[in-house]
Amino acid sequence: MHQVGGFAKKEIDGWNGVMIELTNICKTFKIAKRNAGFKEAVKALFDREYSYIKALDHVSFQVNDGEMIGYIGPNGAGKSSTIKIMSGILVPDEGECIINGRVPWKDRIRHVREIGVVFGQRSQLWWDVPVIDSFELLKDIYKINPKVFRKNLEDLTERLDIGEILRTPVRLLSLGQRMRCEIAASFLHNPKILFLDEPTIGLDAVSKIAIREFIKSMNKEQGTTVILTTHDMQDIEALTERILLIGKGRILLDGALSELKKRNDTFKKLTVDYVGKEILPIPGMTVVESVAGHAKLTVDTRICSVSAAISRLSEQVEIKDLSVSGATAEEMVVALYKEFSI
Repeated sequence: MHQVGGFAKKEIDGWNGVMIELTNICKTFKIAKRNAGFKEAVKALFDREYSYIKALDHVSFQVNDGEMIGYIGPNGAGKSSTIKIMSGILVPDEGECIINGRVPWKDRIRHVREIGVVFGQRSQLWWDVPVIDSFELLKDIYKINPKVFRKNLEDLTERLDIGEILRTPVRLLSLGQRMRCEIAASFLHNPKILFLDEPTIGLDAVSKIAIREFIKSMNKEQGTTVILTTHDMQDIEALTERILLIGKGRILLDGALSELKKRNDTFKKLTVDYVGKEILPIPGMTVVESVAGHAKLTVDTRICSVSAAISRLSEQVEIKDLSVSGATAEEMVVALYKEFSI
C-alpha cells in the first residue's frame, strides 16, 4: 500500500493504456446558510450568509483500460463529486480530467456515449412505463444501431434473467429486479467505462451475487473499465483488486487490496469452544470474550504464532472446536479511517 505520488510519463509514440486520468482536481461548493424561522427567512432575502465546502482538494489518480477500481471513503469524503466530474455532470474549479482522450464536460455528447452510470439510489428508468419502453428510449438517446440493440438486449436479458419483467412498469418491480434492469440499461450501448455508485445497496444476498458475477463477466469479456463506490466491502472484495481511499476531499491511499490485507494480517481471531476453567491470557493473546465454555481471542502474530497460541490453550482447557480468521474487510477500512482521522 502506498500513498499517491506523481504519474508515470506518457508514452510519446501513442496511448499508454490509461483510460482515466485526473490531475489536481479541486471543487468547492458555496452553501447558503440561515437559521430557522420566518424572520430569518425574510432576513436571508437581503443579507444571506454563505459557507464554503471543499469537496475535492487536488485529487489525482489514473485508471488503466479494463481496470476495476474500488473508490472508498466515508460519507461526504468526495466520492460522488468525483464521479460527477468524471461523468461530465460537474465542472471542477481547477485541475485536469482526461477520460479516453477527452474532457468530459467539454465534449459531453461523445463522452456519455462511452460511459454507463448506475446509482443505487437513483433510477435512469421511467417509473410508470414498462422496462422495455425505457430501453427503447435509451436506444434512441444513445443512437444505438437497431441490430446491435437487439443483440445486446437478448444477451442482457438472458444474463440478468429479466425476460419476464421487461413489460412490467418499473414502479411494480422489487428492488432486486429494478437493479438488474438498471445494470442492463447501462450496458445497452456497450460502454467503455462503467461508474457504479452503491449498485447493491439494500439487495438480498442472491441479487448481490448475481450482479457481481455479471459485472465481472462483462469486465473480462468486453474489457469494461469499472469505478465502484460503495460502503459494502464485500462488493469491493468480490470485484476489485485495487482501492482508492478518499477522505476530506483528498486521496489518502492508492494500492492493491491484497497489500491492505497483508498490512492488517498481524492480528488473528480465534473462536474456541472448550471444556475447563476460564482461559487465562498469555503474552500476545488477548481474551476478548469468555462465557460458559465459549471464548473469542485475538492473537498478535508478531509476539505469538497461532500454532503457539493453540498449543498454550490446549494446556489450559480441552478444546472442542476452534476457528481462526483474519480481520474482515470492514475492520480493515475502519482501521484506515482511524489512521487518517477521517
